[in-house]
Amino acid sequence: MNLDLSDKNALVCGASAGIGAASARALAALGARVTLVARNADKLTAVLQTLDHQEEGHDFLVADFSDPQQLKSALNELPDDRNYHILINNTGGPKGGPIYSADTSEFTQAFSQHLVCNQLLSQALVPGMQKEGYGRIINVISTSVKQPIDGLGVSNTIRGAVANWAKTLANELGPSGVTVNNVLPGFTATDRLADIVKNAANKFQKTEEEAAAFMRQLVPVRRFAQPEEIANAVAFLASPAASYINGINLPVDGGRTKSL
Repeated sequence: MNLDLSDKNALVCGASAGIGAASARALAALGARVTLVARNADKLTAVLQTLDHQEEGHDFLVADFSDPQQLKSALNELPDDRNYHILINNTGGPKGGPIYSADTSEFTQAFSQHLVCNQLLSQALVPGMQKEGYGRIINVISTSVKQPIDGLGVSNTIRGAVANWAKTLANELGPSGVTVNNVLPGFTATDRLADIVKNAANKFQKTEEEAAAFMRQLVPVRRFAQPEEIANAVAFLASPAASYINGINLPVDGGRTKSL
């Protein structure tokens, strides 16, 4: 099985922590030269130092996904002589809450932060992928694509839009050697999950420990994922071994999602 990424360049978004940072480390371990992207330079610097194969010249780009125009300007700072083979679209989810009470601005902001930024990144990097004859776009979304999650109304809506965008893009880019796939994490031990546990505890008047224990019981393997377990799926889809996998939603959730 060919998992070698030693001649590949990867751009990983949301790479300052959690699944993004873990994905960057997984890709670097397979030999890729990695560009980290997030809005906090200090956190990016810290993650940069944890990547394997420092001789590859890993670097980072500071960009704020809440402002697509700022992201577009930041992309102009990428090296002109470097084509990227791998793009990991990953950014923090919208805040929780019922869909009925959500302000319309929450939808437009989330759409901009997730789908519009994904589009800008793809338009910037796909020409290089096509020139190289190798491209992997991997979107880290959510299991809500298959089964909406209570209390995450805006997120459920926008994640579904991203999944359909990705499927359409997979159909369009497949002939040029570029695949597009979605990884759908389940409950994963990140700051995002900590917020969800806290909100659940407040809603049901439980302790955070009780809320977390209840959530773990919803997962057949009875535990939360570690970010590295999601990153393993990301890295595989980025590899040559996944060359015939295109346009899929891959749950990495310990079996929690009930739908097929």
